[in-house]
Amino acid sequence: MKQILVGFHAVQARLRVDPGSLKSVYFDSGRRDRRMGDFLKQAEEILGERLHAADAERLHKLTGHDRHQGVVALAEKMTVARTITEVVEDAESAQKKPLFLVLDGVTDPHNFGACLRVADGAGVDAVVIPKDRSASINATVSKVSSGAAEVMPVITVTNLVRSMKEMQEAGVWLIGTDDEATKSIYDIDLTGSIGIVMGAEGEGMRRLTKENCDELVRIPMQGVVSSLNVSVASGVCLYEALRQRLAKVSDKAAK
Repeated sequence: MKQILVGFHAVQARLRVDPGSLKSVYFDSGRRDRRMGDFLKQAEEILGERLHAADAERLHKLTGHDRHQGVVALAEKMTVARTITEVVEDAESAQKKPLFLVLDGVTDPHNFGACLRVADGAGVDAVVIPKDRSASINATVSKVSSGAAEVMPVITVTNLVRSMKEMQEAGVWLIGTDDEATKSIYDIDLTGSIGIVMGAEGEGMRRLTKENCDELVRIPMQGVVSSLNVSVASGVCLYEALRQRLAKVSDKAAK
């Protein structure tokens, strides 16, 4: 099954991780700036005859819009989805604690793409989403994620609550976010095997999802705004987990 990759980040990420899956890459022949020059230098070496000059009309037909930055690719879909058990086992083999991001009901592709970008940056091992109540990876998600959608394992599950229980049985502690929670994200230990559970913007987590979390925390809000965008909230929680993990490694090295 083919997919369309749009923009520099998405195409360059695929060039790095799986260039063989790129069937055709089109670039705007009228764009002659440094960024395009650097891209072409990299792409020509790897793609050869799979790299094609195109005009604005051709690029628009491929994408359906003009927000493509002058770079569009046709590629085979990468299979980066794995099972929860494999992710946990791989983390343990690497002598590290797994970090999951669980998204319940994030249906907007821009939010989903931004969550994938944050997850990749914070070192998340996999993102878990429900099959029927979530955005799926498409050209918009790929572009917004700045290439993270090409490398981040996304595990799509039929029953989110059942999969949360599977994670718990594997030793993963599930932490959900709730504005009414007593504890703050900064009050808890995030250095173990952790799954951060985020709900849809506005609606939050569904009742059963919330009830099956091991712990609920809130993100402290100091101004008049009552909540954060789901991708921003994910970033706050995931980077606090990363900060704690790095600090723990640093403390061990100092002893």
